[in-house]
Amino acid sequence: MKTYKVGYFIGSLAKGSINRKLAGALIKLAPPNLQFTEISFKDLPLYSYDYDADFPPVAKAFKAAIAENDALLFVTPEYNRSIPGGLKNAIDWASRPYGTNSFARKPSAVIGTSPGAIGTAVAQQSLRSVLSFCNAPQMNAPEAYIQFKPGLIDDQGEVTDESTETFLRGYMESFHIFIARVMQVLPRDA
Repeated sequence: MKTYKVGYFIGSLAKGSINRKLAGALIKLAPPNLQFTEISFKDLPLYSYDYDADFPPVAKAFKAAIAENDALLFVTPEYNRSIPGGLKNAIDWASRPYGTNSFARKPSAVIGTSPGAIGTAVAQQSLRSVLSFCNAPQMNAPEAYIQFKPGLIDDQGEVTDESTETFLRGYMESFHIFIARVMQVLPRDA
């Protein structure tokens, strides 16, 4: 099967984020045909349409990083029953100016972890709504709401719970299949 480049976003800007730990584990559990690159958004200023006529270099580089990838993975916490403001700001930058939406036709998947029992379910629904508007085809199943408990993922990125590891490996295999299907119907050069 073909190799695909996957850009991933970590919704939390915190260095010690449990979602960063989850992203590391997902990369380790992914099929070898997926190559991952983090797409950072921490240096983007707050978006305003005043920038549309002349994007700053950091925003141009951000959009270029998205363009280099075949698919996108969002690993995000839940802040106040939605997505973190920094991630929403990044999405706004990537989707502008009008007619240059970086997410259009890019296969995407959404996952997240939190200490709470609902494991980012509300944030994921919020993010899915935004991605739908941005015309990003989304893997709808399996859904993945991971409750993070101390020790679930060790410092080397290994998942310590066997059933969680099996589920996450299956999630990444499903994402790989989803990317291949979308790319057949919506090839990048079409």
